[in-house]
This record gives sequence, structure tokens and C-alpha cells, in this order.
Amino acid sequence: MNPVEDGPKRTVTGRVVKVLVHRRTDRGMRLQEYASRCVRRGEVHELVTTDQGDTAPGARIDRVGFLGFAELEHGGVIDRGDTVTVDGVEIGTVLGFDGCHLPNHLNILVRARAPLTGSDLGLGPEAPVVFRQGPPVERR
Repeated sequence: MNPVEDGPKRTVTGRVVKVLVHRRTDRGMRLQEYASRCVRRGEVHELVTTDQGDTAPGARIDRVGFLGFAELEHGGVIDRGDTVTVDGVEIGTVLGFDGCHLPNHLNILVRARAPLTGSDLGLGPEAPVVFRQGPPVERR
């Protein structure tokens, strides 16, 4: 059995609708067990950066920086390992997802060199957000 399940997919794009400027060291987010999530055009999700790298289901993510909320321009699939670019700057890769605010929105956790905020990057509303397919990852 082949544990790698990724075939080619479309790039998911969106736009920042609200910039966030804070960070925390005690957030307590929990990674969902899913390595991918389907998203719909028009949905708004939160982008959260972390320097933590544990992808185990339920892993606690405390060190975070909040980039902002992004509205997606079309449906697609976001996978763990996808490259995330915001306003032309590569931020990092999708670590996983936290669903503590569902059904309102999903927290998309991005592994970065440090917990970055929207103000760290000088983001503004309408900044482009891109989720580009990364290398195949093994599914748990």
C-alpha cells in the first residue's frame, strides 16, 4: 500500500480581509488529525504562524503569531506541507488545522521560522494569499 496520497491539485488563493497583530506563548491550540481540509470559495479562515513542528493528532500548539483572516477566491484542498505565501513573501508550510472556532472558521497553522504577525510583515487588507502544493507527505 502506498502511504503517499497526493496527486496534482489547483493552487488555492485568497485575500487578507483583516490583519491581526498579536502573538501568544500559551494559546493551547490542538492539531486536528486531518492532513488536509477542503475549502470553499468565499470562506474566511484564520492564518496562524508557529515555530512548533509536531504534526501528531492533538499536538498542543502554544507559540503562535496571528497573521489575519483571509477570504478564499475559489474552492480547493489545503494540505499539510503546502507552501504559504502572503503578499508575495513565502511564510512557511501548512502544519495542520485547529478547529476550536468551527463552524465559524478554521485556524490554518503555518510552520514558520518564528511566530510572525500581520504587522511583522506589514500586511494590509487585500494582500494576496497563496497555498501552493508542497511535496507529498505521508498520511498518518
